Amino acid sequence: MDSPTQSSIRFGNVSIHGFRRLHDVQFSLRPLSVMIGANGTGKTSVLDVFSLLANSAQGRLSSSLSELSGLASVLTVDRAEELRLEIAMNVPHFKPLEYALQLKPQGVAYVIGEETLSQLRQPQPPPFWHINSHGPDVKYYDAQQEKLVSPNKKGFKVKGAAPFEANAVRPNWEHNPLETSLSQVPKMFSDPEEFRNRLASSTFYQVLNVDPRSPVRLPQPLQPATLPGRNGEQLVSCLFNLRETERHRYDAIQDALRAAFPRFERLDFPAVAAGTLALTWRESGFSKPLYMHQLSEGTLRFLWLATLLQSPGLTALTLLDEPEVSLHPELLNLLADLLREASSRTQLIVATHSDRLIRFLKPHEVMAMDLTEDGMTQTTWADEFDLDEWLKDYSLDELWRSGRIGGRAS
Repeated sequence: MDSPTQSSIRFGNVSIHGFRRLHDVQFSLRPLSVMIGANGTGKTSVLDVFSLLANSAQGRLSSSLSELSGLASVLTVDRAEELRLEIAMNVPHFKPLEYALQLKPQGVAYVIGEETLSQLRQPQPPPFWHINSHGPDVKYYDAQQEKLVSPNKKGFKVKGAAPFEANAVRPNWEHNPLETSLSQVPKMFSDPEEFRNRLASSTFYQVLNVDPRSPVRLPQPLQPATLPGRNGEQLVSCLFNLRETERHRYDAIQDALRAAFPRFERLDFPAVAAGTLALTWRESGFSKPLYMHQLSEGTLRFLWLATLLQSPGLTALTLLDEPEVSLHPELLNLLADLLREASSRTQLIVATHSDRLIRFLKPHEVMAMDLTEDGMTQTTWADEFDLDEWLKDYSLDELWRSGRIGGRAS
């Protein structure tokens, strides 16, 4: 479990300008943020934005934009000539760190027009700049030199300069203009480095592949693993290691499986070759175990989700797209409990189409996604509506279907 200090370090305010239908969207992330709305209202786009930010912090901005078919293809049609993303991270006992990234098309590529990482330092109102880059003029704070450095000159301090200029350093190495300064500058203070690491670690999980020859259905080599893998390729190792090292988490997974599938008894790990294990499912009434290739799609996906949400390797920000796929409606109550418990160890952003899942959530956990009259996305947290009287007679999913909290399916 994270310490109280670590668990209080959370991403907060988010601002998105110019990404597909997210022309002008602002919201504050919560421990569990479940987005619901009709197709085309921007749920997946929000997940793509966070994935883009994570890749940019890893030094993979260029490749990430290429996977999205280029910057020009994701800009809001007829409305945006640039993309601007802003995200803040709460820091215990201090003001939040605020990061902003502006990208502009240039031919078939792009330029980083502006990139800043700042923090208000009380009692002085001007922010302290960790990064303040504008186009090719890249500057960052150097905690050791505490002075302005030019690539071809000795460092010098500037008396009477503006707050940033007095503590700015220009890189004296080859700086890749297509990647963010956040991913390239040396390690700075602990808080900015924590911000970079947490943003870079964000992980996007899409619907698990459960085809007959998918990794989750096959025996797997045993290796150290604290997560089951995006495609379930380390599910066996993750579960085996949990059984051996963090038994309470392993037992919690098996308890969830027993609650979901009353005939379930236990998981086993028979060896099939040197260093390779299979995963079997013991069920009452059967003399032989079931192997992964014999389990249903919904059973496999629930097992993977339960393992993922109990994993000690959960990153600071976890993105889940449609976790309810293939799950029986009766399992969604358990899924909601798993999501809520995991949100104490990771910030969860979930996109769903399932009104049944919403039934088991609380208003402060649900963000409705709608389109304005001009076709742009707007977001509203369910607890921003006056629902107290309505919830005495109706469940949250009924209020969503009736249009009381937006996010309507039609």
